[in-house]
Amino acid sequence: MVNEKIAVDHGLKKTEFKEICKLLKRVPNITELGLFSAMWNEHCSYKSSKIHLKKLPTSGKKVIQGPGENAGVIDIEDDDAIVFKIESHNHPSFIEPYQGAATGVGGIMRDVFTMGARPIANLNSIHFGSTQHKKTKNLLRGVVRGIGGYGNCMGIPTIGGQTCFDESYNGNILVNAMTVGLVKKNKIFYSKASGINKPVIYVGSKTGRDGIHGASMASAVFDDQIEEKKPTVQVGDPFTEKLLLEACLELMADDSIISIQDMGAAGLTSSSVEMASKGKLGIELYLDKVPCRESNMTPYEIMLSESQERMLIILENGKEDKAKKIFDKWHLDFAIIGKTTKSNKIEIFFNKNKVADVPIEFLSDKAPEYDRKWKKTKLPIKNKLNKNIYKNLKIEDVLIKILASPNICSKEWIWQQYDHTVMGDTIQKPGGDAGVVRIHGTNKAIATTVDSSAGYCFAHPLTGGKQVVCESWRNLVSVGAKPIAITNCLNFGNPEKENNMGEFVECLGGISEACKFLDYPIVSGNVSFYNETKDKGIKPTPSIGGVGLLKDYKKMVSISLKKAENIVLLIGKTEGHVDQSVFAKEILNQKKGPPPEINLFNEKNNGETVLKLINEGYVKSAHDVSVGGALIAITKMCITGNMGININKPKSLVNFFEYFFGEDQGRYLIEIEKKDIEKAKSILEKNSVYFSEFGITQEKNIVLKDSLNVTIEKLDKANKLWLTKYMDS
Repeated sequence: MVNEKIAVDHGLKKTEFKEICKLLKRVPNITELGLFSAMWNEHCSYKSSKIHLKKLPTSGKKVIQGPGENAGVIDIEDDDAIVFKIESHNHPSFIEPYQGAATGVGGIMRDVFTMGARPIANLNSIHFGSTQHKKTKNLLRGVVRGIGGYGNCMGIPTIGGQTCFDESYNGNILVNAMTVGLVKKNKIFYSKASGINKPVIYVGSKTGRDGIHGASMASAVFDDQIEEKKPTVQVGDPFTEKLLLEACLELMADDSIISIQDMGAAGLTSSSVEMASKGKLGIELYLDKVPCRESNMTPYEIMLSESQERMLIILENGKEDKAKKIFDKWHLDFAIIGKTTKSNKIEIFFNKNKVADVPIEFLSDKAPEYDRKWKKTKLPIKNKLNKNIYKNLKIEDVLIKILASPNICSKEWIWQQYDHTVMGDTIQKPGGDAGVVRIHGTNKAIATTVDSSAGYCFAHPLTGGKQVVCESWRNLVSVGAKPIAITNCLNFGNPEKENNMGEFVECLGGISEACKFLDYPIVSGNVSFYNETKDKGIKPTPSIGGVGLLKDYKKMVSISLKKAENIVLLIGKTEGHVDQSVFAKEILNQKKGPPPEINLFNEKNNGETVLKLINEGYVKSAHDVSVGGALIAITKMCITGNMGININKPKSLVNFFEYFFGEDQGRYLIEIEKKDIEKAKSILEKNSVYFSEFGITQEKNIVLKDSLNVTIEKLDKANKLWLTKYMDS
């Protein structure tokens, strides 16, 4: 008999259990309780976040589908559309890094191809604890293998990402996976059910006991018994998913499908309830017809299983035999497990007994919606640094130490394990500002990037939220792409704590403000709360996945300096902001102070003008100036291009170290040939963009008169060696 204690063990609050009993006018049975625990948890219901998510800008000229579907969809012209989304798989990856990361990649790919799109690129944003923490190395190794193992087997290139280290992730790593897919605008599929007495079809792998309560686990904090949660981690099979992808796309070629939904978090429960809810229909399920790979599975287990590589499809009547032949050909299970009804209820039968009878709206529309209390974060006071602190610093030593620091060092050890050229359309591989893939058979290309900025968001969430959107915008601009839209994965701690909820609300406010100003709408996303272990939460970490369009991929630029005697311009004003910078943390051991200010007008104006210069053909290489500052940015341009630079002594009154390592926003470094420099300057002046001549490229060495003369080889070694040595030790 279900009672309050059992409900609490399922992750429900006492008040929520009382509300369920009130709605049903009775106590739910165990299967029904399972349905409520799945649909009312944070991961599926967004009960703490939806009141704030409603305020986000989600529409635009290029937006075909915003939030609310499996993924967002944007128009890239010529009847082509891009489907994309980012999602978290944080808790499973901490418990079992390989399978957690692998199934995260598999799940996000299903979200994309369930809408009719063929995946063309994967990205990821992964965050780990301190490099000194005992678990970090093994977690990193397992996650990278999981991402590579699944994506490589599927034959989808992994073209970009980011990896960060911070002690706040010691007890709760973050694994955010993003997929971008291509579809024709007239072949987009949705999850909204329609029609009465339409067959409900189960396809893909068989159902097992893996992943039961996975969604509930994702909505809970960790404790000392974390290892006991391993059974709630799903097990993936990329080869089966590849078959499922091809079978679904083959079936989608005609008009057989009414709606289709991935069985992701909460499995058969969420997919059936969401399809019926969107269509304002009822649904009947006959669980003895569900293909199971384990014996004696109960209705409760079948409904809550999160076994991977499964889809739920509602077909047009009379199309069953044709569909079955397709799935038989691909050696996948195909079963008619139910039908749509006009009851507006989910009715579940097992061995001829009705085991659940719940109105759909109780599981969806009637799910709780909380307006939680939250605290505002004051803007920290700027640090008053004693300039004597710089007296004993040598710029070469500082440069090499920062280049070899965990968050600046080359992540080549990671992305070398991913196949980034499979499918043959990758124009820019990992290591640049954004990954770029050609739209097959055309001159168009998609640029995509993923960014986060936990340090800035922790110091001042409102500013940090703006910054991470602007960083995404700049990365797309830097390769020559027109930014179109974003997807976000919002990773935060326990929303029941006022400080954490405040971080969420204010980060979202900053994200919203920046997106509105830049005309850069949010078309999909995910909220991941309760990233916390034993009362220690992560820093607020919104991950932003941006997508932009290059109408001609031949105009793409990279970060690699191209040839000697070209002029490098620094776009944007340098004030020398070092608070929250890598320089402050790694060199000065200073972690306090505000993040750099964000001027949205300058961000937009500078970016659009740089894009104009790229389209005119004046820019030979470009790189946005972000973490590490201008000297780190130019060094990476030198390393990737195997080219040196003679840097001009700054005319600015800003302190020498603050000028070169400050993290002022809205800035770019662009390389221009001497013959084009006056034309480029004219465009910059016409658009009121602040710029200065940063230096002149040369064959060897980075040189700064009287201060620096260092070989590219030495800097390259410092940048690439740290992570390899760390992982081999």
